[in-house]
Amino acid sequence: MMSNRVEVIDQASSFDGVARAIEESVQSGQMKAAVMMVRHRDADAWWAFGEAKSADSVFLLASITKPMVAAAVMTLCDAGELRLDDRVEAFLPEFRGNNRNLVTIRHLLSHASGLPDQLPENRQLRSSHAGLDAFVAGAMRVPLAFSPGSKFLYSSMGILLASEIAVRISGMPMKRLINDRVFGPLGMQSASLGLGGRALSMLMRCQTEQAAAEAGAGDTNSATWDWNSRYWRDLGAPWGGAHGSASDVVKFFTDFLHPSGKVLKPATAAEMLQRQFSPAVVSRGLGFGLGRSNTSRYCSGDAFGHTGSTGTLAWADPKSQAICVVLTTLPSGGVDPHPRQAASDAYANRIRQI
Repeated sequence: MMSNRVEVIDQASSFDGVARAIEESVQSGQMKAAVMMVRHRDADAWWAFGEAKSADSVFLLASITKPMVAAAVMTLCDAGELRLDDRVEAFLPEFRGNNRNLVTIRHLLSHASGLPDQLPENRQLRSSHAGLDAFVAGAMRVPLAFSPGSKFLYSSMGILLASEIAVRISGMPMKRLINDRVFGPLGMQSASLGLGGRALSMLMRCQTEQAAAEAGAGDTNSATWDWNSRYWRDLGAPWGGAHGSASDVVKFFTDFLHPSGKVLKPATAAEMLQRQFSPAVVSRGLGFGLGRSNTSRYCSGDAFGHTGSTGTLAWADPKSQAICVVLTTLPSGGVDPHPRQAASDAYANRIRQI
């Protein structure tokens, strides 16, 4: 199966072969569709495989949504309506008891609040087509796993509550807030939280038979609420419900590699890329993962990025001035090692040699 490829400038030929692992996965039938887009200083290149035909093919980004939502929340800090060390209970008065009075906005955005990744009743909520308000209610009452700030626990529910605070302050649903404050200013033309008015047929379908447990895990009874369902695609989950193209994601990461001021003040963008707690907790920024464990083993320690359980990956490295985005339909747990990481490593290693 041949790939479609565009070279923006001649230097892109330096990237030949970096997407081989993805191409081989598609050719074998393991992966149905993928797009890889890379940028190194002034050179861009992209490859589209299988059912994806261009760099503008739209995928479910999964947890790459998190830094995008975090950026939308941080616009309120720039406006003076929110501070990172504000207590959550000041904005969500229902959030009380079990040390919840100690949780701050910073904790929510850096996975140090003690809130879980998913709620115990996650499957029931999704199978009943619950709205985001039901997830918010569950996150308000679920027990904290530890004292806020003392440990790291990857937390989709922390991002959800940060989003809920932004919604209450702004008076806008997050779908509109993120479009007005992030996607629109950066020209991310295909990006949306939820469907954005599109038909399901316009989007790349996830290979749900290899999905994560919370997404149905291929259970035939989950077809009305899994990653491909209209319910999930349009829910607009702030922890994983954004859609976008590889070119959209490159635009987002470029604005943190070279802050334009279109979304955040440069100092605020830089704060999002700083470790928020001690190394003993974990290297996490605000919404972003930091360092090699969240990007590539060949990146510098200053790199920042995120992955998504639908099979997505994105990172930028200030030292090499490189950006890598890989969007696939093969869930991250579908195969180990995943071709997205092999391609990412191949690109990062190539950049070291240029």
